[in-house]
Amino acid sequence: MTRERSGARVLAVSVGAVGDLPWRDRAIRSAIAKKPVAGPVPVTALGLAGDEQGDRSRHGGPDKALCVFPVEHYRHYERLLERRLDRPAFGENLTTTGLNEGETRIGDVLRVGEAVLQVSLPRNPCYRLGARYGVRELPVWFERSGRTGFYLRVLSEGEVQAGDAIELLDRPRPHATIAEANRVMHHDRHDHAAVEALLVPELGASWRRTFERRLAGQIDDPASRRYGPE
Repeated sequence: MTRERSGARVLAVSVGAVGDLPWRDRAIRSAIAKKPVAGPVPVTALGLAGDEQGDRSRHGGPDKALCVFPVEHYRHYERLLERRLDRPAFGENLTTTGLNEGETRIGDVLRVGEAVLQVSLPRNPCYRLGARYGVRELPVWFERSGRTGFYLRVLSEGEVQAGDAIELLDRPRPHATIAEANRVMHHDRHDHAAVEALLVPELGASWRRTFERRLAGQIDDPASRRYGPE
């Protein structure tokens, strides 16, 4: 099944160190302000060498080893934010072209450079996005548009770099698009049939727990994720 994703490739590979991010009347620890790296970067089971996370309970880990964000979404957010955005604008590790949420499936196995990666779950936008740009509603804009990006887990370690082609090696779950997962998570929260269809083995653990709670009648409150703790 190996094929390039219609010219899909990596435009930038980026890492970041944890630092202070102004939020309300204080600073929070975050590595959202990442910078592109020139040349090959090693990928391990926990992500790119040199990359850090400010909140390891919600970011990083095997299911979220690499964050992907399509460059095609930049113009949309530039219009909303009324400013030019430099890559990586949203703390992504891989800024890509040729991928989107409507065509990318949970469970897709991708070769990028020397690494073999698997799509695990959509990005769940949190208040750190709003803090970076001083726009409280930015996470909600992500949810409404469905232009969220997504995460990858690492199946085989290797090096990646800007310019690498993205090849689709396998697609075990043709129905489970990132767009469909976003729809169910953020909009049609009581669509139990869709929730059940998305509970595929490849779905990342955090979304699996949320969807399983919904099937049990427990609906989550997204306020703290969107706007931060009080």
